[in-house]
Amino acid sequence: MNNDKRKEILSQYKEREITGCVYLIRNTFNNKLLLDVSTDLQSVRNRFEFAQKTGSCINPKLQKDWSEHGNGVFVLEILEELTKGSAQTDACFKADVGFLKEAWFDKLSKSEELY
Repeated sequence: MNNDKRKEILSQYKEREITGCVYLIRNTFNNKLLLDVSTDLQSVRNRFEFAQKTGSCINPKLQKDWSEHGNGVFVLEILEELTKGSAQTDACFKADVGFLKEAWFDKLSKSEELY
């Protein structure tokens, strides 16, 4: 790969739209929820899909139920998406996604069982 092509690919990567999210992994067997956030929505989807295909547990908090009930009882649900602003720093974006998680935690912890 020549240097110009490499620079072009790097530039496209840096200019891509970054979307964070608040998500949950629902155990459909017992309806327990794992609430979490990520600053990269696509990586969450990729990791969950990989875990489903390979049977590997996506999060240590789920391991007991994952082993007991199997990976097929778990589903990924995206609760909210947030697009990073062009002038927003990584730290500010991460903090904003964290604030969304707190709001969702307050909402869900009143009526749902969380891991």
